[in-house]
Parts: sequence; C-alpha cells; structure tokens
Amino acid sequence: MCGIAGKAVAGGRVPPELIRRMCAVIEHRGPDSNGLHCDDGIGLGIQRLRVIDLDTGDQPIFNEDRSVAVTLNGEIYNYRELRAELEEAGHTFSTKGDTEVIAHLYEDEGEACVDRLRGMFAFAVWDAKSRTLMLARDRLGKKPLFYTQREGTLWFASEARSIFQDPEVPRKVDFEAIDSYLAAQYVPHPLSAFEGVRKLPPATMLLWQDGRIRLRRYWKLSYATTLNGAGDRELEEVIRRELLEATALRLRSDVPLGAFLSGGVDSSAVVAAMAKQASGRVKTFSIGFDVETFDETAYAREVAELFDTDHHTFRVEPHAMELLPRLVWHYGEPFADPSAIPSFYLAELARSHVTVALNGDGGDEAMAGYPRYAGNLLAERLRHVPPSVLRATLKTLKAVAGSNEPSDFVRRARRVLETAPLAAWERYATWVAPFTEEERDALYTAEFRSELSERPAAKLIRDSFAASDADNLVERLLDVDVQSYLPDGLLVKMDIAAMAHSLEVRSPLLDQRFVEVAASMPVSAKSRGRKSKVAFKNALRRWLPDHILDRPKMGFGVPLKHWFRGELSELPVDVLLDPRSLQRGFFREDGLRSLIADHQDGRADHSLKIWALLQLELWMRTYIDPAEVPTQPMAVA
Repeated sequence: MCGIAGKAVAGGRVPPELIRRMCAVIEHRGPDSNGLHCDDGIGLGIQRLRVIDLDTGDQPIFNEDRSVAVTLNGEIYNYRELRAELEEAGHTFSTKGDTEVIAHLYEDEGEACVDRLRGMFAFAVWDAKSRTLMLARDRLGKKPLFYTQREGTLWFASEARSIFQDPEVPRKVDFEAIDSYLAAQYVPHPLSAFEGVRKLPPATMLLWQDGRIRLRRYWKLSYATTLNGAGDRELEEVIRRELLEATALRLRSDVPLGAFLSGGVDSSAVVAAMAKQASGRVKTFSIGFDVETFDETAYAREVAELFDTDHHTFRVEPHAMELLPRLVWHYGEPFADPSAIPSFYLAELARSHVTVALNGDGGDEAMAGYPRYAGNLLAERLRHVPPSVLRATLKTLKAVAGSNEPSDFVRRARRVLETAPLAAWERYATWVAPFTEEERDALYTAEFRSELSERPAAKLIRDSFAASDADNLVERLLDVDVQSYLPDGLLVKMDIAAMAHSLEVRSPLLDQRFVEVAASMPVSAKSRGRKSKVAFKNALRRWLPDHILDRPKMGFGVPLKHWFRGELSELPVDVLLDPRSLQRGFFREDGLRSLIADHQDGRADHSLKIWALLQLELWMRTYIDPAEVPTQPMAVA
C-alpha cells in the first residue's frame, strides 16, 4: 500500500524537486521508503508502505532493460502465479514482490496487462520507447487516483493535494461537484471538489501520449445469471469456497495482519475464514459507543471468543469531534459519511498492533444487504395503488407523527409512500441523498444556483441504472451501488482512514471472482422479500450462530443526532452561522437557522444535513481559503 504521484510533459524534463514535494504531502500513505524516476517527459514518485518483499521491493520498479517503469499503490494478489508464468516465458525478476509483475506483463501484453491482475490497485506505467504513460485503477475502485490535464501536461496522484504542489495547477471550487456532494454525501467520480481535477473511474485506464489522453473501461460487472440451475446447497458451497480462497490470497504478507470485527455478518464471515486458514491467533479490532443503539461490541466480543481471537476495543465519545481538522485534511474533499469518525479510530487502533487488516466491505453490495433494496421493491409495487389512497395514508402517518420527529418506522413508511410514484432510479437517488434536489435549491442562494448548469449526481445514478444488464430491480440497484456508493463513498471512507495511519486494508468480499460469482447467482439467492443475503447467511451457518446472522442490520453509524442536541449543540451555530461562512454566499442564512433549530428542538433529525454542511465549510477553510494547501492537518479557524 502506497501513495503515487507524477507529471508527464510533451517536451522537456520534470523537476525532481516537484515530484518530491508531491510525494511528501502523502508520506502517511507510505512512510517506509520513497522513490523517484525522472526522465525526458516524465516524473514518477512513490511513498511506499512495505508489506510484501520488504528488502528488494522499493519502487519505482523496472523491466530488464529499464524501458518500462512502474509505481503501484495497492496489492496484486495473484502475483505469485503470474510470476511463475512470466519466468517460464523467459522474463528475469530482480525482486520478490508484486509490482515487478506489472512491468513484465506490460512488456508482453501492453495495456491488456490489466486484465490479468487480481487485486486492488492504482498504478502508473511509463513506456520510454513509445513515450506513453498508462494509468489504471482496479475494477471496484479500492484505490484512488486523481488527475488533471492542462495544455497537454498531465498530473496525477493518489490524493488531490499532491497535484496542487505544482503552482501551475489552480485551486478553484467545482460548484457542480459541491451540489453532487450534497446529493450523495460524497463527490462522485469523475468529478472532484476542485474544478478541472478529475478522478479516474474504477475499472478504467488512462493512456497519455504526446499531450493527448484517452480513457478506456476494461471491465464491468455482469448480472447475467449463470448459476440459475444450482440448488441452495450448491450455492452455499460455492460461497464458502470463494470466500476461503479470496481470504487466503489476502493473508499473503511479510508483516503482521489482523481484522476489523464489528460483530455484523460480513466482518464475522471474514474473521471466520481467516481463523480457519491463518497461522496463529487472529488479531481483531472493534469500535463501540456509549449510546446503546449504536454499540455492537457485545456481538464482536462473542465472535472473537468463538474463534479465540486476540481482541481489542476502542470506545468513541463526543470529544471525538476534536478529530475534525485531521479528518478534513486527510479526506481532501468534503465527505459527509459520519462513520468516517469510528473508521479513523478503528484504523488507528489496528495500526498500533498490525500493518495489514482485513475487513468485510463489499458484502452488502454483493449480496443485497441494505434495507433500501427491499424498500425500493415495495415502493415499486405501490406504484399501482391509486394516488388518492397513497395521499390519504401519508396524511394519516403525518398526523401520527405530529410536530415531533417521527419514529424510524413512520419515517421509513413515509419515504416509501412519498417516492412510490417515482421511477426506481429517482427513488434510489432520493433515499440516499442528505438533501433532495428541492431541499438543495431551497437552501442555495441565487448566486450559488447560477453556477449550476447540470446535476451530475443524478446522472450517474440514472446512467448506471440504465446500463445495467440485470433483469430485475434489486440487482439493478446493486449495480448502481457498485458504480457509485461503493467506490465513491464506502471505499473512500476506509482508504483515507486507513492510509492516514499507514495501514493497509484488504477486503475479501470485494475480490473480483467473489463479486462475479455473487452477481451470477439468481436474485432469490440474495433477496427474498424482507430477507437479505439469503444464500450468504445460510452458507455461514456452519461457522456462525444464527442470532449473529439473523439480527437486524445496525450499520456503522455515529450518534450525531444526540451529540448535536447535547454536548455539541453549539458547533453547528459556531461554524455554519459564522460571518466567514455566511459571506461565501452559498446558503441562505434563514435556511441554515431553520435547519439547526428544527433539529435541536426535536422537530426533525437533520443531523446528517448539518454534518454535511459542517464538512463542506471546514473543507473550504482548509483547501480553498489558504494561499497554499497545508502540508499537514491544521486547526480549522
């Protein structure tokens, strides 16, 4: 796991000092060594976290005649198998690690080399003979890559702040990206929060030559059912086999490793698969809260005891908000998922014991674990109910709630009824949005609205839904999540939290083969009415107790609602209504005051909206206001 950065120019040389600066601001991603390759037209830099091949694996790494140079952020899990094949074909290796495999594969297969790689990666290949730079990102978007091009020159990096170490690249707000952020909790690819800077999409390569670029997508998940004739027992056996194999590949390491354990289905499944194959006791790590409805530590302890792991727990309290300056600096863009807080602490806890941790990310997207899939299916069925009946039912529910914040059941029921008339993709977009389009427009000033010509967040969801080859609603929604929330939300959250602490996180449930097999299963193996992850849970009953598998999903939430009405009630007022914030002219002051008052008086739960606005304002103060991008976390005044 590393951080990479570079610059390609059509003529001339790239100053080594610039590449060193670009790497220095992402040193946390790889503090063990740094490397540099500057030649005519190219500058490549790498900050390396040593995980495999500790002695000879420092980068950049070259082929035999040094005409191909490679920098890699991530891991190629099938590198041993590929190495054996390449050696048999006559290639000579000078290292024992995974990066060199890319150099020799590129020699033989060119840009098609990416099709052979099984892993999480963002890498750069410089071909000196053809003066071509190839950038590629893994299939599901585990590892990030930002880039920008101006007048034929290309900059790229694992984090956007590296690019801004070159004064030639301006820092401006991308207003459509900010609108998308408030619609999704994150800035969706290919946008970034900075005008002109883009994210390379997952499963995509970028080829630069002589100042011109082209992008090519090399993989897409298919939901065409190929296991339709398989019985339940056979499907369960396939799941166990693929999980064990994906986990075994991720146990390849020359440094200590452990696992995140929430006590939920996915993390418990990974710990079980590790315990069956790891040598020695597995180290496990959990996060807890003092608010009982958010705390899963009892379940985590039970699973830890079941597999005799070396278990460690950390409790998150309201003073965790002291973490805000570090969060804002490390995430580099506004990021509104509040579970970034416990993720940050979890990574810090794990890094004090191990260098690599496995987690359960991806299980919900592979096996239909989120309640929104069943909820959207129910709403789709209600589209045939007469509108007068829906309106009457809604009126009754609103009367039940009165002026107070509605219960979770009433809130979910209202959401289903209100969105039933919408198209499925619109319904999804509404459900995942902190602010609906109408709420955003009501909050924006006329000046902010004038900056918006498109609404890209909705387009990404609509296009992903339309492009899916799934023949049913649930799997189309799974496909949307794989194309949007997974790479831009969930995986960003964990990549930044982990890399802030120089920790590598591996996800067996995001293994290419595992997700392809899961997608090929009939939808009934994933979702049946209100039941989720049907075949996955049944496959695990040999390893885990029923009450762990069948308990309601809790997620990795944070008690923001309670904090913003208690210990942190002054924070939204102090930040969002500060003259410095209001003078930006983004949001109407009366709209902000109403939002905060309604939350604190118990009329509505606006905690996620408030958190999203806080993150945006603090990002502005960190990355837009200063004359230069700060090179380390700073107090956000």
